[in-house]
This record gives sequence, C-alpha cells and structure tokens, in this order.
Amino acid sequence: MTLLDEFFPACDVSEYHEVRIDAPPAAVYAALRTADLSGHVVTRMLLLVRAFPAWLLRRLPKDAPRPPARVTLADFEKHGFAVLAERPPVELLIGLQGRFWTLTGALEPVDAAAARGPIPAGRARAGWNFALEALPGGGTRLTTETRVSCADAATRRRFLCYWRVIRPGSGLIRIVMLGRIKREAERTARA
Repeated sequence: MTLLDEFFPACDVSEYHEVRIDAPPAAVYAALRTADLSGHVVTRMLLLVRAFPAWLLRRLPKDAPRPPARVTLADFEKHGFAVLAERPPVELLIGLQGRFWTLTGALEPVDAAAARGPIPAGRARAGWNFALEALPGGGTRLTTETRVSCADAATRRRFLCYWRVIRPGSGLIRIVMLGRIKREAERTARA
C-alpha cells in the first residue's frame, strides 16, 4: 500500500504518469528534492498562467519579487503544499486543500493529521505523490499520481468543471517535471 493509498483511498479525480530513469532509487530521490521543476518553458508558462489571477487581484507593484529562476520541491512547500508523509527513497507525498477553482485557489496548507480527517465543507483536498521502484538490472521507475477528493457534491461539481479545463496543462506539467527529475538523476549518477 502506498502513502497515497493511505491518505487518499478514494478520490474524485486521479492523474498518473511514469518514467524510467537510468539511476538508482537513492539518486532519483535526491533529484526529486533538488531538480529544477520549472526549467522547461511550457512548465514556467503554465505555472505563471495559474498564478496570474492572484497577481492581478493583489495588484502587485512593478518592482514586486519575480518568480525564482529555479523551482524545486521546497518552493512548492513555500506556496502551500506540505509533506504529508515520506518513506525515503521509496515515496514522498505532498498535499494541500482549498477552493482550487477560484481565481486565487484559496489554498490552505494541510498537515498529516488534518489530511487524514474530513475535508472541510466547500473545499477539495489534493495529494500528489512520487513513488520509486528499483528495476531489475538497474534503474528506477518513478511514478507520480495526483488525487483530488471533494468535501461534498456541490464542491465536486465546481471542481470537476475546473478540472476539465486545467487537466491537460496539469498533466503536461507533471510529465515535464518527471523529465527534469530524470535528467538530474541521470546526470548525478554519471558524475
């Protein structure tokens, strides 16, 4: 049973991707923490598009801080995601909750204890894992799955409308991120 299964045994939506990496699990797990997850132009563009409404609503001045040149898993943690559980070098689970379909997302950090409890009314809770499996003959299979659970039927309707729009971009971001982790792990393993 994965950590994702423990925290999100049932969900309203799920998105899964995987990649084979020519590096041992320890190197892949380290790369998961240090790789530049936004280094691809598509990922940067999609992350900026998602952040744009919040930026407009706050009416930030021209000299407001710009997004960092590199985005690592730690940067996701600074913006609401929390590590819910971790089994190095086998699996890492992060999560958050909010009203993702709103302009700002109304993101709320959620810790491990809260993530095991009921979802507050009007909110959805997301879990995003990275799982590693050592392959025969060397290498690692790295998978990522995102699951989202909604508190109630009205929230589910709102979220599913939002999901239909953002799902392709969300999936593309994860595919690109897996590629960035693969590149970093294989570079480190060769060095």
